[in-house]
Amino acid sequence: MPRTKGSKNRPKLTTDFASQIAEKRSVIESLTTEITSITANIDALKADLKEKKAALKKTEKEVTTLEAKKAKADAKAAEEAKKAEAEAVLKKLLASGMSADEILEKLK
Repeated sequence: MPRTKGSKNRPKLTTDFASQIAEKRSVIESLTTEITSITANIDALKADLKEKKAALKKTEKEVTTLEAKKAKADAKAAEEAKKAEAEAVLKKLLASGMSADEILEKLK
């Protein structure tokens, strides 16, 4: 004779709901604790990030100012060098016996 579907030899389930509830509550507590610590860590990192961004912005501004000052100083030095070179050429031409009118004619 064929067996009917479904076994009659099923183990009896004795569920202890109280222990399962206690286990799940302990999991909830541990997860809540982890979330709290992670949130505190994120807040600390956000504050640190804010400080670092402010410091970066300040430093970038200082670099920009220094670059502008350097460019001004370089331009002034180049102008001074050109002026000194022109004076040297003028002195050389005057020393060679050329008159001021002849020098002006060469410059045109």
